[in-house]
Amino acid sequence: MYEHRSHRLVSRHRFALRLVRHLAISTGIIAVSLVVGIAGYEHFECLGLRAAFLNAAMLLGGMGPIKTDLSPAGEIFAGFYALYSGLVFVVTAGVLLAPVVHRLLHTVHCDLEDRPDPPEPT
Repeated sequence: MYEHRSHRLVSRHRFALRLVRHLAISTGIIAVSLVVGIAGYEHFECLGLRAAFLNAAMLLGGMGPIKTDLSPAGEIFAGFYALYSGLVFVVTAGVLLAPVVHRLLHTVHCDLEDRPDPPEPT
């Protein structure tokens, strides 16, 4: 998927396509996560579609839930969904930044094998 450091840098057009592909993957991850949150709030809290969407989107976005008077099962779901949402944020950021960081490192040929060994302590 990515070129080796010995290969030439890909064209801007191919890099843009790579960015679009990673954006699509990130969008898919967020969409699936939002559907899981909506389904959970509808099931555990018997919320309507709009209220479930609002609560799931706020948790997924890191803002926190809107409805705070939850049932015991809803509290457990909201807790696990909040933990899951934090992981989704980290994974999505990684997926989005991967092609940019790779291109930057490829441009400057940063590789651990290129670095000289540290001097021996005396």
